[in-house]
Amino acid sequence: MKNATPNVIPPRPHTEDEPDHVTSAIHHFPAHKKSSVPVERTPKFHLPDAAKRLWDKRIKFHPIVYILVFIAITIFTTLMLEWSVLVEPKVPNQDQTLAGYQSVKGQLTFFVTKMWLFGKYQFILNILVLGLAYLVLILLINRFWIASAIFTVTALVFSVANKIKVPLRNESVVPSDLHFIAGGTGGKLLSFVPENQKPLVVKGVLWLVLLIAVCVLVQFADKRKGIIETSWRHPTASKNVIRHNLARLVSVLISLCLLLGFSFGLGTEGSLPQRFAHRLSDFPVPSGEITDAYTNGPAITFLRLLHTKVMERPRGYSKATMTDLVKRYSDQAQQINTQRSQNLTDNTVIMVLSESFSDPLRVPGISYSEDPMPNIRQLESTTTSGLMLSAGYGGGTANMEYQAFTGLSMANFDPSFSSAYQQLVPRQRWTPSLNQLWNQAHGPKSSIALHGYSGEMYFRNTIYPKKYKFSKFYAADGPNTLKDVKAIDSAPYASDESLYDETLKRISPDSQQFLQVVTIQNHSPYSNWYADNQFANENTSTANLDQDEKSSIDTYVKGVDYTDSATQSFLDSLNAIDKPITVLWYGDHLPGIYDTAYADPANTLALHQTDYFIWSNAASASANTKLPDTDAKITSPNYFPAQLAEHLNAKVSPYLAFLTLMHQSIAATGPAASGGNNDDQPVYLDANGAVMAPDSLNASSAKLLHDYQLIQYDMTAGKGYLKDTDFLKD
Repeated sequence: MKNATPNVIPPRPHTEDEPDHVTSAIHHFPAHKKSSVPVERTPKFHLPDAAKRLWDKRIKFHPIVYILVFIAITIFTTLMLEWSVLVEPKVPNQDQTLAGYQSVKGQLTFFVTKMWLFGKYQFILNILVLGLAYLVLILLINRFWIASAIFTVTALVFSVANKIKVPLRNESVVPSDLHFIAGGTGGKLLSFVPENQKPLVVKGVLWLVLLIAVCVLVQFADKRKGIIETSWRHPTASKNVIRHNLARLVSVLISLCLLLGFSFGLGTEGSLPQRFAHRLSDFPVPSGEITDAYTNGPAITFLRLLHTKVMERPRGYSKATMTDLVKRYSDQAQQINTQRSQNLTDNTVIMVLSESFSDPLRVPGISYSEDPMPNIRQLESTTTSGLMLSAGYGGGTANMEYQAFTGLSMANFDPSFSSAYQQLVPRQRWTPSLNQLWNQAHGPKSSIALHGYSGEMYFRNTIYPKKYKFSKFYAADGPNTLKDVKAIDSAPYASDESLYDETLKRISPDSQQFLQVVTIQNHSPYSNWYADNQFANENTSTANLDQDEKSSIDTYVKGVDYTDSATQSFLDSLNAIDKPITVLWYGDHLPGIYDTAYADPANTLALHQTDYFIWSNAASASANTKLPDTDAKITSPNYFPAQLAEHLNAKVSPYLAFLTLMHQSIAATGPAASGGNNDDQPVYLDANGAVMAPDSLNASSAKLLHDYQLIQYDMTAGKGYLKDTDFLKD
């Protein structure tokens, strides 16, 4: 009898993408058991012999290579991010040594060397944080070169965005900008890129493609496919596989927890991450996030703003306190209303936010031989008007809009809070706004909004109908499209004239309305797009402007001229309508083009003041009304609801009574940056525009300010005790 042939599985060749311990485990499976691991694999494709020999000759890079590349990329991205927030001085110092220090190269060198010169270690802190983020990415993907490509490309995109945004808006990229992109408007960002910055975008794209190509090629050249060689397809094939899988899982969890813990704790007072950052010289600079970015590093500033609180809980906040507050200001409202005969909602009110409008002749060093805004200047002499303290320079439109709607002040929010429409309003359950008074008086269809650009900007397409309760929102896109808005010459944005025409079409002849109108004509950038710009030859500025700055200002000034004419025509058309109509018109902020003026800290307050007026047509009982300078010369947008009621001689709710008293006591309020404060104290102005130090307020003003903080906290971050009271009702 012949011996039976043993049932032996033939030797199986080791494949190079399979760890040795996996192959060993497969070869030692008992012959009588059916293995779940495939014995042979059929290749999906066949390489030519020469290519296969080359492929087989790949080597696993030595760990020291990864370490050196990791260090080099981390340092490089740290320097690139810091470079992105530095700008060359517009007026170079005559002293060559000082000029060298003030240049971008000099500032970048100082950012690194100050750890030796002054014991300031922000450079090291940024390296550690960016290195940790880089490590998390490597461990998550487990492919060193692919992770390196993603990390470096992200840093490059962030840097290019900073390099464009900083000169335009005097601020770096912040977390709320990610909300902006998530809202669907990312594709429109290129329209805001100035012509002189477009070559930077092209270079950035080329570098991006090159970085990706290099990293992909090196990934193919490196035989090591995983930093920690794991096998998730066969997680229990051997003890080594189990150990490696657990090691990778634990390392990912630890590094990710460290990164998230640091990121969300950095902005929390007294937290361990904040204390660690302090030891490495990180101290927030409250005078502005751009100053914080180039002092402490943009990566740290970004993380600091990632987890922000709305505002501090004011002392004494409770239901009893708010009940007492309602009673006190109800009494004040009764006193005010004995002197007033009209109702606010008996008028049609049009609130116009004029994009970037401000008198250019008020900017230090800027002058023209022709006045670009003669009509509005004449109007300001005959109707309620003055200067509005803006919380922004070069940007921040939605924050001014938010204050005008709600009566709340950006000055009361935490210094880390940057965007109401992106960080607060979308998650609020209760968002009272001025237009809702018309909804209550005349029905839900009585308030509408118009914007000459995309409705997705700052989530307006969601906030207007769902939070502010506008019945319709007309924009350049979306379900209610403004089809007849058009630009002037080669300008990219809808003209004020065409938007005013669209507004006139939607004024009801039968009922009173509230209309919100947001223009876009004078939005940056400014690229010499007007065919007949006489102001290019009438610039008599004494400031030492370079050609780019002069060209931008000349284009902007021509836009102001067009706005001036269009606004006068709009008011003339309203004057011909036989129903009471009042227009509350304001510029939201100055354009970020006055680099020479902004370089002087003494000009900061002046560059945060815009023009506003309140005008009523001939059919209104308030026609030709001009409030005295004590009530109108200086304001901020949070006071607009109270000023509107005063201009119309209208009765007020307890809330508007409070805002009236508050405005009489502190004429304007703004965050620290609006006045150039070097600490985190808000800016307060008196009726003449002089700065009022917070610690020098009299007892009455201090009491009103504390009540303001209580009200704002309750309406935004507190329990909402005021919601079920008559505090906001007429």
